[in-house]
Amino acid sequence: MPIFIPLVIGIIAVSFSSIFVKWSQAPVSVQGMYRLLFTLLLMLPFVWKQFAYMRKISNKDAVLLFLSGTFLALHFLFWMGSLKLTTVASSTILLSLQPVFVMVGAYIAFREKTSKAAMNGMIVAITGAIMIGWGDIGISIQHIQGDILSILGTIVVAVHMLIGQKLLKTLPATLYSFIVFLTAVIVFAVYNIFLEIPMTGYPDKEWGIFLLLAIIPTVFGHVLFNWLLKYVTAATISMAILGEPVGASLLAYLLIGETLSFTQWLGGAIVLTGLYYFLQNTRKQKKDKPLAPIKNPVTAGPIMKKG
Repeated sequence: MPIFIPLVIGIIAVSFSSIFVKWSQAPVSVQGMYRLLFTLLLMLPFVWKQFAYMRKISNKDAVLLFLSGTFLALHFLFWMGSLKLTTVASSTILLSLQPVFVMVGAYIAFREKTSKAAMNGMIVAITGAIMIGWGDIGISIQHIQGDILSILGTIVVAVHMLIGQKLLKTLPATLYSFIVFLTAVIVFAVYNIFLEIPMTGYPDKEWGIFLLLAIIPTVFGHVLFNWLLKYVTAATISMAILGEPVGASLLAYLLIGETLSFTQWLGGAIVLTGLYYFLQNTRKQKKDKPLAPIKNPVTAGPIMKKG
């Protein structure tokens, strides 16, 4: 199965994340905690057989797993918080700057270089992403606070992905995701207890949103991207996520009435063009590296074709 198929599925899935966050009235730390807790419950039947592998994890890797989970929790806290203060387009455009931080971090940590052609694709895609959010980037104090939170969320998720790229060279993808999500749940729980944020007593609608956040953008988004890190670089995943502002802005227009200007529609087309160009050139760079058999990101078993 071509790699671009799970990439597209992941982009569509994460595009729903901002809509669900907007629909919820619960504090973002509660949303993030239950989003990941429900994801853990969904993964448990498929990952428990890998628990024996945990004894092989070195102390260094254990620390990196803790840091990865902590940075993931911070990402959700910052980015989901930004959606309460600014528009979907503004928040996701700033989040789409993630490849810049990932590329810099990958060069510093792994001396990972990007071709000039791929760099051009990145520039085109980021230019289009800026056009998407241009009409919604606010000048009020509230919007500025939201923009700052989104930038912080972008930085910490880039660190999370780079740590994941290192750990997934030796750890099974599903076990990595499970441990990182569990760590993030614990971080959220401590945060909620410390700030005395209620973790129970929410209406049925909120619990439904928590479950949707777990199934759609987390399992078919983040878990899928974690798995893909075994076959492509963190920079490639970050570039793929540039498709999120397109999907999220379109969904925001259709579902919550956030309008889009002509410039934003044009920016969406430019993002997709730059994204395609980048991925094509990244694939050429890795053409000599054979891909491992495709496995299901949740079960870690082979994906079966439907007849």
